[in-house]
Amino acid sequence: MNKIPNRKAICDVLLEKAKTDRDIVVLCSDSRGSASMAPFFEQYPEQSVEVGIAEQNLVSISAGLAKCGKKPFCFSPASFLSTRSYEQAKVDVAYSNTNVKLVGISGGISYGELGMSHHSAQDIAAMSAIPNMRVYLPSDRFQTACMMKALLQDEKPAYIRVGRNPVEDIYQEDCPFEMDRAVVIRDGNAGEAVSGGKMDWEQMGEVDVTIVACGEMVRPAVRGAELLKEKGIRTLVLDMYCVKPLDTESLVKAAERSKLVVTAEEHSPFGGLGAVVSQVVAAQCPKKVINLALPDAPVITGKSQAVFDYYGLNGEGIAKTVVESLG
Repeated sequence: MNKIPNRKAICDVLLEKAKTDRDIVVLCSDSRGSASMAPFFEQYPEQSVEVGIAEQNLVSISAGLAKCGKKPFCFSPASFLSTRSYEQAKVDVAYSNTNVKLVGISGGISYGELGMSHHSAQDIAAMSAIPNMRVYLPSDRFQTACMMKALLQDEKPAYIRVGRNPVEDIYQEDCPFEMDRAVVIRDGNAGEAVSGGKMDWEQMGEVDVTIVACGEMVRPAVRGAELLKEKGIRTLVLDMYCVKPLDTESLVKAAERSKLVVTAEEHSPFGGLGAVVSQVVAAQCPKKVINLALPDAPVITGKSQAVFDYYGLNGEGIAKTVVESLG
């Protein structure tokens, strides 16, 4: 079982790249421990900035550094980064189109026991609504590392949300990755992993359901597909780590070949992955879409997995929803 959280994978990439790139700067809001960035602060103190509990300043300083040619990565709990510094993210980063990467750590319900004040169930919707802002939710440590290396190659704003706890590996070190392209994990027919994460859509037959998931919901989606395979239900799984820009081409091609589309996300039912998937499918290839998400209510307190189980955001819950919907 993997014990490396995605936030640690981010630190590892930045540590490696900072050896030859002095423009990389890491900023934290009294969160270097939570962000797993303490090793970076220790190894590269001249490329590290601690602003304290001041999220608005964190983002504005990052934008200023970007305008000076630096490559700032600013870390703060997603629940605070996406709310307290929303105006700065909108104006200083996105409107000014600065090279700032906003990393929301402990996203979703990672701080389960701390309740609604520390949950970030609205960040996908909020950040996606900002022009020029990209939104990414990598599903495991290998995809996180690939995504970070790609983000270091561009100069556009982005919001990256990762959870607090380790997640079970989905990929291996040779992770299939293409920027802003969803990864096909299960092909829907044989029910096996797809080589290179790409589908030969012309050769693909019809399937019963396509499950579209992002972030920590990708693993339950894969588990749900495994359970559905046992029932003879053909399931295609799309890892839509790129919520914005959404890979509409892969989504439409999958939906066209499916009887049903199901989305799974660690987010409010409003404005997240389910909403954008529903919009695209309704407009381009009308099919029934079911959105699985957190409720429009304060979420129960507890460890992440217990909360997921309670709301049916696990493999069994996803499979059950598919079976009932196809029935």
